[in-house]
Amino acid sequence: MELDEYRASLDDWLERNTHVLTPDHDGIGTLDDQMAQLSKVKRLAFEAGWMRWGWPERVGGLGGSILLRAYLGEALTSRDLVEPGIYSMTEVLAPTMIDYAPLDLAASMVPKLLSGEETWCQGFSEPATGSNLAALSCRATRDGDVWRISGQKVWTSLAQYADRCVLLTRTGSSESAHTGITALFVDMGSPGITVRPIETMHGVPEFSEVFFDDVAVPLDRTLGEEGQGWSVAMDLLPFERSTALWHRVAYLHRRLQSLLDVAPAHLLDSVALGEVTQLLYALRARSRATQYRVAAGEKLGPETSIDKVLVASAEQAVFDLVGAGLGEEVIMGDDPSSDRWRREYLYSRAATIYGGTAEIQRNIIARRLLDLGSDR
Repeated sequence: MELDEYRASLDDWLERNTHVLTPDHDGIGTLDDQMAQLSKVKRLAFEAGWMRWGWPERVGGLGGSILLRAYLGEALTSRDLVEPGIYSMTEVLAPTMIDYAPLDLAASMVPKLLSGEETWCQGFSEPATGSNLAALSCRATRDGDVWRISGQKVWTSLAQYADRCVLLTRTGSSESAHTGITALFVDMGSPGITVRPIETMHGVPEFSEVFFDDVAVPLDRTLGEEGQGWSVAMDLLPFERSTALWHRVAYLHRRLQSLLDVAPAHLLDSVALGEVTQLLYALRARSRATQYRVAAGEKLGPETSIDKVLVASAEQAVFDLVGAGLGEEVIMGDDPSSDRWRREYLYSRAATIYGGTAEIQRNIIARRLLDLGSDR
């Protein structure tokens, strides 16, 4: 199916099914509400075929360009049918699963994620490693036909809801750094896994710390080869920093328009508004170009750090206008009618942290794109 046909048909389906797709909860809802809504929308879109377009047929998709699934995310987000952050996890995790998992594993598991039957999480960050992912210490040891995992992960998005985890583990010596890392696909219901949610400053337990105590994982759940985990991570992170954020562009445009609809015009600085608008359109142009590069078969790499810097800057700029346009009491107060603006503003502070800090992204741009040398 071509993009124009897909867009027109999907828009028609969304309009005809508004009554069943609309969230059951009022306002922005709790995280439980958002997760239930996401599962419902993915299930309905999968059953109707929309969620399957843009994914390979070998994993239950219907084929076609990734531009099709990019438009689906944009359409769902622009209609406020899904929360963009939790929706993005599919676009972060499924492509790497398809690239590195054994074919039969990917074929059986990816449809579960696309259809909303399952939620997956990403076990990368650790308490002692900071931004140095290669220094991870969560260890997997071979024991017959299983791996035995012990260690801890932190800042694991949606871990308390997750059925599976794409997990990076240390299988070689700590001196081997990149070559001593192996990626595994772990069932989160396995004995020995403890999940403890962490409430963030916007009042939502979106993250968790996850403990692994001698957790058994079958060898056939290895993603790629033993010691290839760094390659898996480098395949996944560019999606997290670029194509998975396309629908967030639509969300930011919609929220800026919502602000303009309710904020007194005299409180919005025209220069600031112009700068934010310019930044949003620059982000959209960059993000669109990235989608088309992937659709043309190009491999993503360090250049996606530019996308990540732009989306973080744009998100914070949009919500910086909220305080100016609606007053600081919206951000600092406790009026229930301002709950959504407050939560979104506070969440936007993390935009320069999640998915790799802005400082790390600029270092990547400087060293790997501009050849400005080491930061040592």
